[in-house]
Amino acid sequence: MKSSLKNDYSGPDEHGHFGIYGGRYVAETLMPLILEVEEAYVQAKEDPEFWKELDYYFTHYVGRPSPLYFAPRLTEHCKGAKIYFKRDELNHTGAHKINNCLGQALLAKRLGKKRIIAETGAGQHGVATATVCALFGLKCVIYMGARDIERQSPNVFRMKLLGAEVVPVQSGSRTLKDAMNEALRDWVSNVNDTFYLIGTAAGPHPYPAMVRDFQSVIGREVREQIMAAEGRLPDTLVACIGGGSNAIGLFHPFLHDEQVKLIGVEAAGLGLNTKQHAASLAKGKPGVLHGNRTYLLQDDDGQIQEAHSISAGLDYPGIGPEHAYLNDSGRVKYVSATDKEALKAFQLCAQLEGIIPALEPAHALAHVLKLAPTLPGDHLLVMNMCGRGDKDIFTVAKALGVKL
Repeated sequence: MKSSLKNDYSGPDEHGHFGIYGGRYVAETLMPLILEVEEAYVQAKEDPEFWKELDYYFTHYVGRPSPLYFAPRLTEHCKGAKIYFKRDELNHTGAHKINNCLGQALLAKRLGKKRIIAETGAGQHGVATATVCALFGLKCVIYMGARDIERQSPNVFRMKLLGAEVVPVQSGSRTLKDAMNEALRDWVSNVNDTFYLIGTAAGPHPYPAMVRDFQSVIGREVREQIMAAEGRLPDTLVACIGGGSNAIGLFHPFLHDEQVKLIGVEAAGLGLNTKQHAASLAKGKPGVLHGNRTYLLQDDDGQIQEAHSISAGLDYPGIGPEHAYLNDSGRVKYVSATDKEALKAFQLCAQLEGIIPALEPAHALAHVLKLAPTLPGDHLLVMNMCGRGDKDIFTVAKALGVKL
């Protein structure tokens, strides 16, 4: 499909819409809270001191810029494109999530909020939220699906060590979707002192654009780093997609560079021909969830279906609204990788590059392993290594039949 993205596209419009997607579909009780967040962000965006403070923490606390690493052994293995990793797994806390958490925590401080709530799936957003709350002396409450708590126990313990209260969510599929529902209920009940720190580029406006803007540091760094390394822009960018914050952070600074191909990789779970997957764009249809209109996994009656992925961070039945728009426009190509393919990529990366990826970017790597051999040796392919795999060793061991 040829891209129909307009040259002046920046998105969203003043009502938070990316085409027909996005928006602000929330109860009246939530509107004052969301409008307060929007006003604070609009003011912060125009304040050089806000970005100066954020850049200080990016440099001296997170460890940015994260390296752009040429992966020689994987490149040799694939016998095709030159493969680079944007190594955001080397950030403090082990993933890209800290970029957005710092930005939103600074906003919460501006608003005088003393209590932060958040949802988490794989636990990386929960850990990053708990980290910034410890840094700034804020009370932290993390909602996490009971199923995710079982499979992400190292991150649960990390959150508690950092001083967070972790609330198990027993409703629904007991995963990320349900954790987000509970966090929204909490927010309505604690309007005066609480800030909801959403972890992905979804939810009601202004969150999709705000999260994207904080995560766009990834793509901006890649532009500079690949120019320094190769003297030109990359040919292809690849990132995994759950809600889509790491991917939109990588893609957004390149949206108007039409020669740069952008590929998002959804979780195909046990296969797209089954109901055990999390491929909202491949198998979903537009609907409303968590305050925005986007592609969702739903039945004929509009009931949200359970998503499945071996990766807790991709186990979400929706997608960020900007990704929905970019899918329809044709600017970004969205594909998928199965649990089995991600597991294979996980092991290969560890053995060939000495890098243990999180299961989330292992999905992106699974597609890279298919794509790179079909491309010429001078093709520059950059993949966002958005998280490290410490948190997934128990899940992977169980899947491989290894007893720890």
